[in-house]
Amino acid sequence: MKVFPESALVQLEFDKVKSLLTGHCRTEFAKNKAENLRIHTVKAFIDLELRQSHEFTLLLRSGQYFPNDYILNLARELKLVGIPGAVLSGEQFLEIRKLAYSLQQVFRWFDNEKRIAYPALAKVIEETYYEKSIILMIDEVLDENGTVKDNASEDLSRIRMSLYKKRNDLRRLFDKVLARLAKAGYVADIEESFLNGRRVVALFAEQKRQVKGILHGESETRRTAFIEPEETIELNNDVFSLENEESREVYKILRDLTAKLAVFAPLLKAYSDVMGEYDFIHAKGRLAVEMNSEFPQLADKAHVHLVQAYHPLLFLYNEKNKKPTIPTNISLDEKSRILVVSGPNAGGKTVTLKTVGLLQLMLQSGLLVPVHPTSQFGIFKQLMIHIGDTQSLEFDLSTYSSHLKNMKYFMENSNGKTLFFIDELGSGSDPNLGGAFAEVILEELARKHAMGIVTTHYLNLKVMANKTQGIINGAMAFDEKSLMPLFRLIVGKPGSSYTFSIAERIGLDKRLIARARELVDEDHFRLDKLLNRTEQDLQHIEKEKKELNKLMKENEKLRKEMERLMDKEKHDQQVELLRHQNKLSEERIAYLKDMERKLKQVVFDWRKAESQDDKKELMKQLQALLFKQNQQQTTEKVKKKINSKFEEAGGPILPGTKVLMKKNHQVGEVIEIRGKKAVVKIGMLPMTVALEDLTPVKEKADINQ
Repeated sequence: MKVFPESALVQLEFDKVKSLLTGHCRTEFAKNKAENLRIHTVKAFIDLELRQSHEFTLLLRSGQYFPNDYILNLARELKLVGIPGAVLSGEQFLEIRKLAYSLQQVFRWFDNEKRIAYPALAKVIEETYYEKSIILMIDEVLDENGTVKDNASEDLSRIRMSLYKKRNDLRRLFDKVLARLAKAGYVADIEESFLNGRRVVALFAEQKRQVKGILHGESETRRTAFIEPEETIELNNDVFSLENEESREVYKILRDLTAKLAVFAPLLKAYSDVMGEYDFIHAKGRLAVEMNSEFPQLADKAHVHLVQAYHPLLFLYNEKNKKPTIPTNISLDEKSRILVVSGPNAGGKTVTLKTVGLLQLMLQSGLLVPVHPTSQFGIFKQLMIHIGDTQSLEFDLSTYSSHLKNMKYFMENSNGKTLFFIDELGSGSDPNLGGAFAEVILEELARKHAMGIVTTHYLNLKVMANKTQGIINGAMAFDEKSLMPLFRLIVGKPGSSYTFSIAERIGLDKRLIARARELVDEDHFRLDKLLNRTEQDLQHIEKEKKELNKLMKENEKLRKEMERLMDKEKHDQQVELLRHQNKLSEERIAYLKDMERKLKQVVFDWRKAESQDDKKELMKQLQALLFKQNQQQTTEKVKKKINSKFEEAGGPILPGTKVLMKKNHQVGEVIEIRGKKAVVKIGMLPMTVALEDLTPVKEKADINQ
């Protein structure tokens, strides 16, 4: 992306974002990439980097592990591997082994499922492969401490075996000499030491001439002399010679190993770049989590649609101080290309302007941004900015001259892929003349199809935005009662500068304020007052709208709760009905099972019966069972028939009363009473029945009448 002026990135505080990103990097590769962060203009590059950042952010937020633990800065080692004749030390080989091992863990982490789940992260290792022979070659020669193994070569094995024997011989002989000298009282407190790679004995300085050998030095106080005894000189020489031979053999082995690894120098460099790239992506993920950033939509056109957007640095500052950050919503498209923002000073106009600019730079650099995921960003190839006093002492330019010079560049170089930001357009000159030039500048930028945001206090620009196609008004909300800014952008209407209201708030003499009002053009004052009133009315409407939405949500919640209760009641009724039906079915099943058991018992007893009398008795039982069942069914039918025609009447039983016989469910008429019995005529036959077995009844009224 081309930016103007050169200080644009600093003015938008992009350098601070890069500094925060660099702070999360651990490798030199990632730090260098963060410090020289590229701002892309090709959608494919931006989309890939955003997806990589997003996927690592998901890993961080879900607490998943990714194998990039080692901090490997191996530029020097990798350079040596590629130089013929170079030799790496054991420690350097261990660092290279860690690099190869890290790549091995990364390739293992990307199983088939993770390659599908995190395709953008997997793309980093798409052009490389894991070579297992690198670790095998190093492990054949070095142990886990970076020391060359005894079996690395036959010569080294032989040398170390000889060295082991010579050292043991030297130790035994030295111990004998030391014991003898100690017995003679020559040995100082230190007893023994090593100087110049030779084993020596520490003697009192006054006794040094009593012992034959080589004097290797004295202590700083000159009270102790270090002498190599004559008896151990030859063995010391042998050990010293073998140690030199060992060093030469180790050097040769490490040189050969370095030469073998030289074949893989380009691959190891690729490994280092891969781990550095993952460290860089990890840093972007950490920054995204810190800023509460999201992955917005990306479109390959000049377009800005921000939903709940925050200035990232302001968000971090407010989070640290436990203050809320007010989000902003802004849209710039083909129909609304330029937004003219007005309102009082310290109301958030410049912060809003910087928020859009910084977020656009971050996004085109592959960084996630603190917006709602439904936000949509376009891609711009130019970004121009003019903020604050640009007075130039070097070129003897006044504030307004410098302002016009920048505006000249804007107008000459803008196009449909330009995003511009101008703070206080037209300021620094006569309001009428400066306002006229400001209109011309806006018209030219709109004609060139550039997109941008302009802040101003000029009334003519507010009027122009209302009637010019492609230019829209915006205002920073202001509470006139408390005379405090609300830091919220309202798009679609101009804002007042609240000049007199702010003057009243700071306690300026009312007489002076009144005099200033007299000097202001009446139409100008009336329009500013109208803007004040309109803004306050809109704030009131917005407040009522929020209250209405709250009530509607509560109403919807109550409706859903009522539906839930009704559904529950209906469900309970259905459950009760099913329970009743199941109870009847269970009683019927129990009766049938009992009948089955009794019939089986009769059949079993029939087979065991020996006499005819027993069988007759069983037949009676069987008839009783079957008859009782039939009788019950018949009785139920008769009972239903009687109940359909008659109902209980109550009262005493007298001659002429219709009565129901409880035992056989028949209805008759009482002829006479005989004590506790009654003569009942059923059909043509009279019967004597106890009064307690009779119930007075009467015929039911015909419901069809």
